[in-house]
Amino acid sequence: MKTDIRENIVQLEKHRLWIETIGEQGEKLGIDEIDLRNVDLSQYPLDQANITDCNFDDMDLINKDISSSLLCSSTFISANLEGADFCKSNVSYVDFTNANIKAARLADSECIETVFVKADLSDANLVAGLFAKADFRNAVLFNTDIRLVTFEGVLLNGAILTGIRGIEEAFIKSINIGTPEKPIILMDEEARKWLQNKSLSNE
Repeated sequence: MKTDIRENIVQLEKHRLWIETIGEQGEKLGIDEIDLRNVDLSQYPLDQANITDCNFDDMDLINKDISSSLLCSSTFISANLEGADFCKSNVSYVDFTNANIKAARLADSECIETVFVKADLSDANLVAGLFAKADFRNAVLFNTDIRLVTFEGVLLNGAILTGIRGIEEAFIKSINIGTPEKPIILMDEEARKWLQNKSLSNE
């Protein structure tokens, strides 16, 4: 990954100006394959940006606005994303393994083959998001809001689903309660009933 921090700062400054002037000045952020772990992102907006295949592992991005951005193939492994806003972002192929995503907003987001293994999504807002072949194995979805969500081929083995909300209004096409190697696929109403039972469980 490219690691010229000074060049990254210049690009982030241009993006901040672009946001502040509603596109009249500065330049929309477009970065690829950048390791951002040594950059202090606290003062820079990350919304409405193209940030692909970048590294945010272990970073503290609590309450960060990353909405309406293209984040495909980036990694947020073990990052603190509590309260972060990914609304209307494309987070397909992103790796959130072991991340803290409590109370974050993934509403209207696109999550194709997104990895949430062992991530904590307690109280998160997933409303109207698309989750296709997303991997929630051993994730925590305590009190997570899934109204109008589309689940298709979603892996849920070992996930804690207690108190999950909006199941009746979700579009549950298929879920995999097995493993990628040995799938156990539940379809439509069978999948919905399984989720409802899990939402009432204390496991």
